[in-house]
This record gives sequence, structure tokens and C-alpha cells, in this order.
Amino acid sequence: MHTTEALLVGGRSGVGKSSVGWEVAALLRAADVGHAYIEGDTLDTVHPAPEGDPHRARITERNLAAMWGNYRDLGCRRLVYTNTASVLGSEEWMFVSALRGPRIVRVLLTATDATVEERLTRREQGSELEQQLRRSTFMARHLEEHAADGTLRVATDGRRVTDIAADVVAATGWMSRKSPETISRPGPAN
Repeated sequence: MHTTEALLVGGRSGVGKSSVGWEVAALLRAADVGHAYIEGDTLDTVHPAPEGDPHRARITERNLAAMWGNYRDLGCRRLVYTNTASVLGSEEWMFVSALRGPRIVRVLLTATDATVEERLTRREQGSELEQQLRRSTFMARHLEEHAADGTLRVATDGRRVTDIAADVVAATGWMSRKSPETISRPGPAN
């Protein structure tokens, strides 16, 4: 039996991961469901990359383990984690290591190129808009092709964040709620 449960919310830039993550946390709080919320993008924000860790995977794992250790010591056993690549099968080692073998629920948020471009254009005020758009397009394909087996897809186009978050929470089984049609069945992973 797993003592830790992790909800991993992934998706391309501009799909709404952070907004959905905060809303998932709000729904769980309102239902008095204990949890911690960690935005994975903040765990590797260091420049230059640590020596011997060019993709910052080890520093991410170390920071996740440290933060989770603090939450676990408070009695927490559920984690909501948002990060672009968190649903990839190649990332599982990090969660197994940092969280000591959790039960994992993976949700891939999806959106069309047009939706993402509109959101990123509104959000990005600095010099990195074009880079964000290119990277987001690449990651959409990569995530769809390489998401771990059993990953649920939840569309975000034209939907309210509260409705998306309710669908995501339903996937965990942490609260009772019927699963709506907007959650697609898990597809095969490559």
C-alpha cells in the first residue's frame, strides 16, 4: 500500500497548469482534503546549471525531496505537482526517489495552438515570447507521444479553470465526483 499519493499535472506552456494547480488546491482545501501543492518549474530555477547536471534533473529531485520531506513531516500524504514534463514516463524515477514510491495519477492538460498562442501572448511581457511559442509547440507533440501509460488527457480550450480543476480532482479519487466526458481515456505511450 502506498502511503503517498501524487497528482502530476503536465502540459505545454500556456495550457494552464499553474492556474489549474492553484484551483485544484483550492478545491481540496474547501473539501478539507490534506495536500501540498508544488510548482515544479521553480525547483530548478538556477543559473548556471549545476556541474554534472546540465538538464537540472538532480537539483529538481533534491529540491522536491527536501520540500516533500517537510510536508511529510507535517503529516501530509498527498501532493499536487505541476510541471510541463511531469507526465513523461522518463520522469518517474524522480518521483519514486523523492517521494519514496508514491501512487501516481498523471493528467496531461491539452489545448490547441491558437489557444496557447493567445494565452502566452497575454502572459509573456518580456523577450521570450517567440521562444515560449516554439518550445510549447514542440512539447505538445513530445508530451502526446511520450506521456506515461495511463495518463489522462483533459482539454482546456474554452473552459473555465474551475471546471478543468474539478475534472483533474475527479481523476485522483480523493473526492467523490463523477468523471465527465471531457476526460479522455488513457492512450498508449511510446
